[in-house]
Amino acid sequence: MVIVLLVVFWLGTRRMKLIPGRGQSVLEFAYTFVRDQIIYGALGEKDGKRFLPLLMTMFFFIVGMNITGIIPGLNLAGSSVFGLPLVLALVSYVAFMYAGIKKHPGAFFKNSLFPAGVPWPLYFIVTPIEFLSTFILRPVTLSIRLLMNMVAGHMLLVLCFSATQFFLFTAGGLYSLFSVGTLAFGLAFTVFEILVAVLQAYVFTYLTAVYIQLALAEEH
Repeated sequence: MVIVLLVVFWLGTRRMKLIPGRGQSVLEFAYTFVRDQIIYGALGEKDGKRFLPLLMTMFFFIVGMNITGIIPGLNLAGSSVFGLPLVLALVSYVAFMYAGIKKHPGAFFKNSLFPAGVPWPLYFIVTPIEFLSTFILRPVTLSIRLLMNMVAGHMLLVLCFSATQFFLFTAGGLYSLFSVGTLAFGLAFTVFEILVAVLQAYVFTYLTAVYIQLALAEEH
């Protein structure tokens, strides 16, 4: 899938024209959507340009790894194997930490764990919560959200097409009529999985951009 993505973008951009052809138009539309709606929408243009290569790569990589779940012969989303969402979450976490430390050296951790304006006795409660939510749960929830959505979609397709095979080739007789319904549901869920593949890439990339924006915020 990585090779496919590289080839698609190479073919679509090797002969850039002022008046784009169909391939260039599709890639430009996708690029502009991710840039304006996700990256610039969360980070603004100035900071968005700094992190655009990372976030743009993240989005299309996740789309590619999600879409493998409906490709015949592969039939398994790369992101439904826990290692991949975990690595992506760690990349997001490192980007968040890098942005915060670079923008607010010496004050990033202090201001993250000890928010201004909180009475000092409450820090005994607030600081552990901030530590867990900001530095522990963020990468965990990012990885689990992507993983479970893709696993759930994979299981739905397995159930529908396995039932189709059972009714058509094993049960036989009148039971084979049920295969029409299970096949229809399988095809419908396949189309739905395309939407989920793009949506999960959108959510993951947007949350990464939001976390980076929070690290860059002036209150830190």
